[in-house]
Parts: sequence; structure tokens; C-alpha cells
Amino acid sequence: MPEQSPLTSALDVAEGDPFGPHNLPYGVFSTADAPERRRVGVRIGNHVLDAGAAALALGSPYAQLLAQPSLNPLLAAGRTAWRDVRRALTAWVTSPAHREDIEPLLHPLGAVTLHLPYEVADYVDFYASEHHATNVGRIFRPDGDALTPNWKHLPIGYHGRSGTVVVSGTDVVRPSGQRKTPADAAPVFGPSVKLDIEAEVGFVVGTPSELGKPVGLAEFRDHVFGLSLLNDWSARDLQAWEYVPLGPFLGKSFATSVSAWVTPLEALEEARVALPARDVPVLPYLDDSDEEEAGGLDLRISFSINGVVVSEPPFSTMYWSAAQMLAHMTVNGASLRTGDLYGSGTVSGAETGQRGSLLELTWNGTEPIELPTGKRTFLEDGDEVTLTAWAPGPDGTKVGLGEVSGRIVGRG
Repeated sequence: MPEQSPLTSALDVAEGDPFGPHNLPYGVFSTADAPERRRVGVRIGNHVLDAGAAALALGSPYAQLLAQPSLNPLLAAGRTAWRDVRRALTAWVTSPAHREDIEPLLHPLGAVTLHLPYEVADYVDFYASEHHATNVGRIFRPDGDALTPNWKHLPIGYHGRSGTVVVSGTDVVRPSGQRKTPADAAPVFGPSVKLDIEAEVGFVVGTPSELGKPVGLAEFRDHVFGLSLLNDWSARDLQAWEYVPLGPFLGKSFATSVSAWVTPLEALEEARVALPARDVPVLPYLDDSDEEEAGGLDLRISFSINGVVVSEPPFSTMYWSAAQMLAHMTVNGASLRTGDLYGSGTVSGAETGQRGSLLELTWNGTEPIELPTGKRTFLEDGDEVTLTAWAPGPDGTKVGLGEVSGRIVGRG
């Protein structure tokens, strides 16, 4: 077994721990003795390093970025600062020379409260999985084409509601709204009876862009800081009644859950993979055939209900890349702001056990799944949904992407 650094050994971080020094995701935390004081933290094993206090203790020039109540100052600092701060953090947690300064600033993960790590500016959600879009098309248009004519020409998306983005662990209140089944003579109002999840990956924008200036594919890494797991909660019955002609509204806007940890793109170099083969040519602003870096990411997601894994969606199958989503989102001149968040859309693979929503897993409620607590078509009050994920890391390690969880509660 390779020799570990003294700090890693002192923290009891096993070789290959998915939250080892090769990962170092960012978050925001508080402690029981100072619950109102939010601090930028970096996860190392099962501990959280107070990054701002570490920067101050070591006289680091990055203290002004890290000694903050949110990640926004770091996000806005740009790609060079992101790289330099990450290098400094890696040195702090691996070098024996820094051990005396760093160890007192470590907090057990179970002893802190995690918060939404950045102030969300705008929120956009895409529909980038061909398998998901095909399944949905077959469910709702069984006699027509599964994919709409535009689907392979552009990444379809919609603007969501940034004010209802919540951190992992936040309860989700069952939404109410209008719904109408084909058998109903008129719409009725009440709690959703088809509450669902969407297993997604969210991308966090750091550097803003100028209004009127599109962001090209090659500029993706200059603007996007990192990613988090995301659950786009969906009320399918509300959505089905309202979405024509303008798309999702109340069926989506009630809650979106994100992980408390943001994994920097730099930690995911080993996870880069080619996108699936394309059979329809795209317009030049979406054409990544000449890009040096592979646009896909090998992220392995696990979706569980009440602790039982029901699906394992593979992000590597996504048809559109995060860079293509960003390019399309800004091609009309729409500007980016620090803290913008955009979701990939439901991640689904080719197999039944790789579907990222209950809509697909139960085929719109016609094929219930079995849980120890009984059959499920859609979520019931008290159900807790958890998404976890990992990606390949250097030297055969894994990069943990944390988790995003939420429990359904009835409206009081």
C-alpha cells in the first residue's frame, strides 16, 4: 500500500477514499456553537476543512475568496483563481508542514450543518438524454414519433425558478395545483398524485458573460466552475395539464434539490469520455467535432427510495454535452451571471434499471415497482429520495459527488 501523508493518516482517510485529496469539493457549513456563521468548507474524507480559516492561518492570498459565507466570490474570481486555490488546498491537506495549522480547523462531517453553497442567480433545466426523451415520447405519443423534430438539432430547455432551489436534506412539500385526466369533464384542484423525481446533474456558472455576447464551446471551462447532483422534483399530473403551449410551470417550480457539495471540473479530468455517436448534423455553434477535450462525462448515478436502490442512470449516455447546453443557452446573447445553475435534464440509460424517473420506471404508473414498504408508482408522503454518484479519478480512484436527498411531506 502506498504511503499516505501524515495528515491523511491522521484523518483516517483510506487509500482511494472518494473524498480524498484528489477530489476536494466545496461547500458551505456552520457549526453548533455558531449556527449563524456560514463558512466555505472543503470536504476531505469525513471531515470539513474551514477553508477561510486555513487561508488566514497560512497567510494565503486567497483568504479574501475563501473567508466568505458563500462560494460566490470564488466563483466570480475566474478560472485562473480556481486552479490556484485548488493547488493551494491540495498542498494544505497533503503536506506535513501544514499539519499543525490545518488539523484544528477540521470539523467532523456529522457535526456540521451544510447549506446551499452559492447564491443561485438564474436556473435553467435541459432535456438532454435521448433515452429519457424517447421513453417520454413513447409514453405520451405511442402512435407518433418518440422524439420531436427539433430534439437532435438543439438542446431543449426551459427557465426554472431559482428561488425554490434548496440544499440536500430539505423537506419537499407535496405541491397542489390543477390537474385533469382524460376521464375528467373539468379540471380539479388538489395535491399532486403523481409526484416524481428526476435524477440530474447541475452545472454551476462562475464567471459571468457580457450581454449580447454568446459563449462558445471552447469557452465552457472559462465559465463553468463545477457540478453538483440535482433532483428536479416533478408533479406529472400538474405538468401534463399545464404544459401546452408554453412548457413546464407549476409542475416543476415548487422545488429543485441540489447537493451541498460542488465538485470542481478540474477534479473530473479522468471522467471525460466521448459523447454518443450522432446521426444528425448540428449547426456550427453546437459542433464539437474539432474540440480537443471529450465533451461527455462518465458519472455513475444511483437513485434510491427509502434506502432501496431502484435505478443506476449513467451520465455518459447523455446526447448533449454541458458545453453544448451552455452554448445554446447563450447563443441568442443571453448573459451569464455568477451563480447561474443549469440542469442536464433527467439522466436515463438504455436499460430499464437505468431510468432516472418514476415516470419511466413505472411507465407512467402502469408498471409499479416493488419496495419493502409496498408497491410504488409515484412518491408517497414520507418517502425519502436519495441520489448519489461517483466518477473515475486518477490512478484508479473514485471521485465522490456527494448526495442529494429530500423527503416528501404533506401540505399542513
